[in-house]
Amino acid sequence: MIKLYSYKNCGTCRKALKFLESKSIEYKEIAIRETPPSKTELKAMLKELGELKKLFNTSGQDYRSMSLKDKLPTMSESQAIELLSSNGNLVKRPFVYSKDKKTVGFKEDKWNEIF
Repeated sequence: MIKLYSYKNCGTCRKALKFLESKSIEYKEIAIRETPPSKTELKAMLKELGELKKLFNTSGQDYRSMSLKDKLPTMSESQAIELLSSNGNLVKRPFVYSKDKKTVGFKEDKWNEIF
């Protein structure tokens, strides 16, 4: 089963949900702000994406207000994972996680390849 971490007011998340429904793909939607991805899920996603910055919602208010653009380059992986696991607003969404499918954001052409 696919876990889809999303935020109800996020247009990109709504597009992702429509995509999954149009393909009849089963998923469990999780409110990312209230229940951020676990450290284990974040570490697995980092391995998939290969770059720490790709895990962050760089256009979000929390990212800007915390000056993470300047702090992220000197932050350790464990510090970044800790921060992301404690603040769902910082996590790039939608955050899709399953045993064999992992991605963040929504680009229809990429999702067609994955699903």
